Amino acid sequence: MKSQLSEPGPDSVSEAPATPGVGTGAPPHPLRALAEPVRGRLAVAVGLQTVAALAGVVPFIAVSQIADRLTGGSPADGDALWPLVTLACAAGLLALACGTAAGALAHLADNDLQLTLRRRLTRHVGRLPLGRLTDRGTGEVKQAVQDDVSALHTLFAHTLLDVVAVLTTPVLALVYLFTVDWRLALVSAVPLSLGVFLFSRAMAGAASQMAEFGAALGRISVAAVEFATGIAVFKSFGRGRKAHERFVDATEGFADFFSRWVRSTLVSSTAAVLVVAPAMVLLLLSMVGAVFVTQDWMTGAELVPFLLLGPAVAAPMGVVGPRIQQIRAGQAAAVRVTGLLHTPTLPEPATPALPDGHHVSMRGVSFSYDGHTDVLRDVDLDLVPGTVTALVGPSGSGKSTLASLLPRFHDVTAGTVTLGGADIRDVPATELYRRVGFVLQDVRLLRASVADNIRLGRPDATDEEVQRCARAARIHDRVMALPDGYATELGTVVTLSGGEAQRLSIARALLADAPVLVLDEATAYADPHSEALIQDALSALAAGRTLLVIAHRLSTVRSADRIVVLEDGRVTEQGRHDDLLAAGGRYAALWEAQRTAGPAEADNGLSPLPAPADEDRAADDIREGSAR
Repeated sequence: MKSQLSEPGPDSVSEAPATPGVGTGAPPHPLRALAEPVRGRLAVAVGLQTVAALAGVVPFIAVSQIADRLTGGSPADGDALWPLVTLACAAGLLALACGTAAGALAHLADNDLQLTLRRRLTRHVGRLPLGRLTDRGTGEVKQAVQDDVSALHTLFAHTLLDVVAVLTTPVLALVYLFTVDWRLALVSAVPLSLGVFLFSRAMAGAASQMAEFGAALGRISVAAVEFATGIAVFKSFGRGRKAHERFVDATEGFADFFSRWVRSTLVSSTAAVLVVAPAMVLLLLSMVGAVFVTQDWMTGAELVPFLLLGPAVAAPMGVVGPRIQQIRAGQAAAVRVTGLLHTPTLPEPATPALPDGHHVSMRGVSFSYDGHTDVLRDVDLDLVPGTVTALVGPSGSGKSTLASLLPRFHDVTAGTVTLGGADIRDVPATELYRRVGFVLQDVRLLRASVADNIRLGRPDATDEEVQRCARAARIHDRVMALPDGYATELGTVVTLSGGEAQRLSIARALLADAPVLVLDEATAYADPHSEALIQDALSALAAGRTLLVIAHRLSTVRSADRIVVLEDGRVTEQGRHDDLLAAGGRYAALWEAQRTAGPAEADNGLSPLPAPADEDRAADDIREGSAR
């Protein structure tokens, strides 16, 4: 998500403080805070644009003076006209030079600002807790990094200078017209006054409407990302139509909202545009001016500047609508970007600690998403190195939440989670993820080559190591069938099915070689053929590692060393499969319910856990993969 712009030089924008306004009273508006690093250059650009706008009026004034002298009673004096011609030409060149310089400076300042903001956002997002990042949704992050930063580009590089130009030119024009004839100058101001009145009616309640506008676009962005990433899963179950329903709902909701907004403002906004249209203004001034001339209230030469500059007086109202919309969009974008930048990051330990071994211990663990309602309560659990622990229980019991605490997707509300005797909050993130890996149902692949996707956990891995892990994950043959093999870029023309993406993520986990793994039910969305291959890959992955498995189908964890039953965020039972069945408690009831609902599923023999023979085969795959 980084900008493709070049590195800024020594004089380029510096990173803005994360908490602007501290120690200076009330914090500034997010828009001003984000623009602070380039405020000086933007101010200079505004000054140049002001000069350009003022200079742009001078040629019209000079032409008016030339017309007055040409239509005077005495013959025109060439020596008196040439200075006015020179002034008009010089002012035109000055307007062109200053306008060009203002645009270039504003774009350079915006260029640096975009680069800085995208760097800040990517660094900040990289420090967010993974659980909180998942809660926000990739669509929201994409909107901030791409769409919102682009909206700020429009505001700073274009709208700001446009607003300066459309406000400065009419002021000078109107001042000059009052020096010619104050009565017709007042007539020139009538369209502007009507336009302001009508447009203010059209924009009534625009603040809340723009907020809803931004929210609706955000929903479309989120739905689009979900549609793109989830289509393979839905199609594998023959529910391709379902995949796009949320996206369609979001777009239709936006269309309905926007249609209502347009209908409510159509009459007043159209009238506002018509009364300030150059043709209408010119018609008005021509009619009134003709009366003034025929009544000898002014000369024909004095009418000329009104015909030249009169339309410019009302010009701002002709473009104020789009400009105000761009300003509001920029303000809303600044609020969203600032909100994301101020999202609390994962606290880094003041005194880093390194684990001594891989024993995982949870003591008195409680967790709440909102700070009020506990999802987990007083959980005690040990994961002995080399064993498999399965989390089971009804939906909403807290299985995924408990598993997410080990890779520190969230921090516990109360209690401790330790790895090798060290509180995981004291373990640096890089060290934690060397020791704790995870394979989830929802696989995310980068828009990069297959090899780079597998190398994500170990960028320095050799091609041989990548291929060895791919063979063990049962994805090597599929990769070799791609147009460029391991160099094939994913996310463009080539896409992988849900099961293939899952096996690729398993190869990634194999290469990372973390001794502790959190394993969500990776076969939940796979078809039978893919499921069998994924089970083989999981057997290779699980061999010799400590596993914490989230299990939805109890038949897949019968051989686990310990099965932990969660209900309402508490551990109600734990033990081996046979012992829990003999106890006749909650686990036995869940087992009987699943067995009755689907005997074939309960006895399908598929398991993500390695049987002894699987361990031997997995070890052989890892050792001999490069030779096959």
